[in-house]
Amino acid sequence: MNAAPVSRRLLAWCVLSVLAGCVSGPNFTAPPVPTTQAFTAAPLDTLSHSGMQVDTAAIEPAQWWSLLNSPQLDATIRQGLKANHTLEAARSTLAQARALDVVSEAGRYPELTLDASSGRDKYGAAFLGPQKLPAFTFYSIGPAVSYSFDFAGGTRRKIEQQHAQTLYQQQELNAAELTVSGNIARQALAAAAARAQIDNLLALLVDDRKDVQLVKDAFDAGSGTRVDVLTAQSQLANDQTLLPPLRRDLSNATHAIAQLVGEAPADWSPPEFKLDEFALPAHLPVSLPSELAHRRPDILAAEAQLHEATAAIGVATANLYPQIGLTANASLQSNTLRTLFESSSSAWGVVGSLTQPLYNHGELRAKQRAATEAMHAAAGNYQQVLLSAFTQVADALEGLDHDQELIGSEQTAVATAADNLELTRESYSAGNSGVLQVLEAQRQNQQARLGLVRAQSQRLQDMVQLLLALGGQIPSD
Repeated sequence: MNAAPVSRRLLAWCVLSVLAGCVSGPNFTAPPVPTTQAFTAAPLDTLSHSGMQVDTAAIEPAQWWSLLNSPQLDATIRQGLKANHTLEAARSTLAQARALDVVSEAGRYPELTLDASSGRDKYGAAFLGPQKLPAFTFYSIGPAVSYSFDFAGGTRRKIEQQHAQTLYQQQELNAAELTVSGNIARQALAAAAARAQIDNLLALLVDDRKDVQLVKDAFDAGSGTRVDVLTAQSQLANDQTLLPPLRRDLSNATHAIAQLVGEAPADWSPPEFKLDEFALPAHLPVSLPSELAHRRPDILAAEAQLHEATAAIGVATANLYPQIGLTANASLQSNTLRTLFESSSSAWGVVGSLTQPLYNHGELRAKQRAATEAMHAAAGNYQQVLLSAFTQVADALEGLDHDQELIGSEQTAVATAADNLELTRESYSAGNSGVLQVLEAQRQNQQARLGLVRAQSQRLQDMVQLLLALGGQIPSD
C-alpha cells in the first residue's frame, strides 16, 4: 500500500480536526440587558407623599438590613451568616466545584506516569514457529507520557462547562446567604409584631377589667343589672383567649430564629425585638431593571446554567470529530532484577492514535440535539427567573405604597375609636347608654389598635421583601 495517500488522508483529518475546534458548539454570549425602565406601570404616589423616595441613584449599603437601623438585627444576622448549617453545606458545595475546576483544567496538559510491572510469560509454538522459548519472568519500570490533542475543542468546552458550574454554585451560595438573612429579618419582625399585639391585648385586658369594675359599681349602685355584669365578664374571658395564639406565634418566631443561627431553641434565645426599634429609610435604593439582571443571585445563577448548557453543546459536537492521542514511554526491561538497571535494558516506544466515530446508531447526533434543547430550556428558564424578579420588585413596591395608605387609615381609626370609647364610658356612667354600647366601642378600639400594629408590621415585612427582591448586598468575609 502506498504510504503517500495514507499520509495525505491523515493530514486531511488533522486539518478537519483543527477546523472543527472553531465550530465545536456556539460561543456563549450573555443574554441582552432588559430594555424596560421601570418596575411598575403606575406611579407610587402614596409612597412618595409619605416622605419615602424611590431613588435609583442612592448608594446601597454593604449589608441590606442596615437600612432597617436595628443593631440587634444586625448582630443576629451576622451570627446566622457564620453559623447557619445550610450555608455551611453551600460553602462546601462551592469548594467541591472549585476542586472540580482544577480537575477539568488537567485535560489541557500531558499526563505523566511511572509504570512498573512484573510477570511471567510462556509463548506457544504457533507464535514462535520452530523456535522454542521457555517460560520466563520479566521486569519493567519507566515513565510514560500521554496526551490527547484537543483539535475538536471538546476539552476546552468541558473546562468552560465546569467553570460555569462553579459560577452557578457561587451564585447559589449568594442566594442562600440572602435567603437566610431575609428569613432572620422576617422572623424578627414576626416576633416584634407578636410582642406588640400581646402588649396591646394586655392593655385591652386592663380595660376589660376596668369595664367589669365599672359595671359592678353600677350594679351595686342600683343602676345596673346582673346581665350587664355577666356580659362584661364574658368580654374579659373572650379577650383572654386571644393571648395563647399570639404567644404561640412569638414562640414559633423565636424558635425559627434560633434554627437559622444554627442553635437549638433550648440553648439560645434571640433578642427581644420591638417594632419601634426598626426604622424605614427615607430613600429606597431601587436599581433599574437592567442593573437588577446583573446583581440578583438567582438571575446570575440562571445565566450560569445557560452558559453551562451552551458549553455542553460544544462537548457533544466535539465528540463527532476524530479524537487524536499520543503516548510515549521510556523504560528499563529485563528478565532478571539484577540486570534491570543496566544500560542494555533500556527501551522506548511511541504510539499515536486516531479514533473517528463511523456508526453508533445516531447516538452522538442525538446527544448533540439533546444538548441543544437543554440550552433552549435554560434560556427559557433564565427569562422566567428574570420576569419573576421584576414581578417581586413590583409587588414589593406596590405593597409599600398600599401599606402607607393603610397605615394612614388605621391611625385615623385608632384615634376615632379611642375617642368613641372614652365618650361611651362617660355616657354609661351617666346612665345614658348601656353596657353593650361600651363593649362594642371597646371592640372597635381593640380592632383598630391591632389593625395598626399589623399594618406597621406588614409595611416592615414589605420593606424587607423589597430589599431582598433587589438582590440586597451581603458583606463578604
